[in-house]
Amino acid sequence: MNYYIDILDYVLLPFYLAIIYFLAYRNRNAAYPKNHPWRKYYISALSLKVFGAIFVALVYQYYYGGGDTSEYFRHANVINSSADESIAKWFALITRTARWDDPEYFTYTSQMQWYGDPASYLVASITAFVNIFTFNSYLPTSVVLAYISFSGVWALFRTFANTYPKLIRPIAIAVLYIPSTYVWGSGIFKDTICIFGLGWLTYGTFRILVQRDFSFKNLALAILSLTLLAIVKMYILLGFIPALIMWIFFSYSQKIKKRAARLLVKFIFLGVSMGIFAFFLQQFGSDMGKYSLDKIAETSAVTRGWIGLVSEMEQGAAYDLGEFSPTLGGMLTKLPTAINVTLFRPYPWEAGKLIVMLSSIEAFIFMALTLKILFWVGLKKTWKTISSDPTIQFCLIFSLVFAFAVGISSYNFGALSRYKIPCLPFYALSLILIWYKNKPLNKKIFPFLGI
Repeated sequence: MNYYIDILDYVLLPFYLAIIYFLAYRNRNAAYPKNHPWRKYYISALSLKVFGAIFVALVYQYYYGGGDTSEYFRHANVINSSADESIAKWFALITRTARWDDPEYFTYTSQMQWYGDPASYLVASITAFVNIFTFNSYLPTSVVLAYISFSGVWALFRTFANTYPKLIRPIAIAVLYIPSTYVWGSGIFKDTICIFGLGWLTYGTFRILVQRDFSFKNLALAILSLTLLAIVKMYILLGFIPALIMWIFFSYSQKIKKRAARLLVKFIFLGVSMGIFAFFLQQFGSDMGKYSLDKIAETSAVTRGWIGLVSEMEQGAAYDLGEFSPTLGGMLTKLPTAINVTLFRPYPWEAGKLIVMLSSIEAFIFMALTLKILFWVGLKKTWKTISSDPTIQFCLIFSLVFAFAVGISSYNFGALSRYKIPCLPFYALSLILIWYKNKPLNKKIFPFLGI
C-alpha cells in the first residue's frame, strides 16, 4: 500500500478550501452580479470539482492503495527536494531540461521512472509547482488543481452559453454536472490538465476565429491550451482539431446563400481536410509515436491482448469488442461497437464493481437521451438539424471520433471511465441542441434531470 495522505493534509485542507472559496465568491460577485443567469451555477459547479478531487483522492488512498496519482505526487516531491541543494537544479528538473543521465542530477532522475515520459512528467512538474504553496501536501494540492481545472470547464460553459442564451440550464448540466467529468477531471491526473486545456482551447479559438477577438489573452490561452494537450494527450487533439476546423468553416459557409453551392464547398472542404489530415499522420508519424496512423491499430491490438491476460483478476472491469485485424481497416469495422462501448456501456449487468456500476448509470442516461431523440424527434429531423447547425456538427464529430479512439484502445471499463470524459460534455451538448431545436423550451428532454 502506497499511502501518501497524512494528518497534515487534513489539518491544512480547511484553510485551502477557505482560500479557494474566498477567491471564487469574489470572482463570481465581480463577474456575475445578482440576477445574472450564470451566477447560480458558478459556486455549485466549483464545489462538485472540489468534491471530485477529494473523493477520488480518498478512493485511491484507501481503496486502491495508490496509483498513477500517487506517482505524480511522489515525482513532484522528488523534484522539490532538489531545491534544498540548488534552485538551479530545481529549475532544471521542473522544466525537464536536465539530462536524465547527467551525474549531477542522477540522484533525482534515478528516482523518477517518468522522467523520460514528457506527458506524465509534465503532470508531475505542474504538481511540484503547486506543492510549493501547499507544503507538499496531497489533498490541498488536489483541490488547488481542481480550482484551476474548473476555470477551463467554466470557459467551455461560457462558450456555449453565449451562443445559446435560451438554453443556459441544459448547457450547464451538460458541461458542469456530468459526474465522470468532475470526479476524474479533478485532482492530480492527466485528465485534470486536459479538461483545463480543452475548455480554454474551445473558448479561445471560438473567440478568435468566430467572434474575431484577437486580444492577447485569447491568443495566449489558446496557445497554452494547445501546448498542454499536445504534450499530455495528443490523441485529444487528433479528434478535436479536425472538428474545430470544420466548425469554423461550416459557420462561415452558412453565409453562402445557394444551397447547392454551399453543399459543394462543404464536400470539397471535407475531402481536402481528410487528405491533409491523413498526410499529416503519415509524415509526422515518427514524432507521434503510438498515435501515428500505422501505430494506432497496433497499440489497440497490444492493449486488447494485455487486458485479456488480466481480465480474470479484474472481473467486472474488462470488455471485448471481438476479433479484428490489427490494421486501420480492421479497426474501422469496429467503429459502431467502439463508439457504443464508450458512450453507452457498461450496461448495468456488466458492472461487477461499485465504481463500474456508477459509470453504468451514467451510460444508461446517455443511452436513454439518445433513444428519446431518435424516437421523438425522428431520424429525418435529427439529420436535418445536424446538417444545418455547425455547432452540433462540431460537437458530434469530436465526441464520436474521440469515443471511437478510446473505445477501440482501452478494453477496461475502469480506465475507459477516465479516458472518455473529454467527449462527454460535447456529446451531451449535441443531444440537447438537437432536442431543443425541434421541441419547445418547456418540453424537457429529460425531466428527471431538470433539462
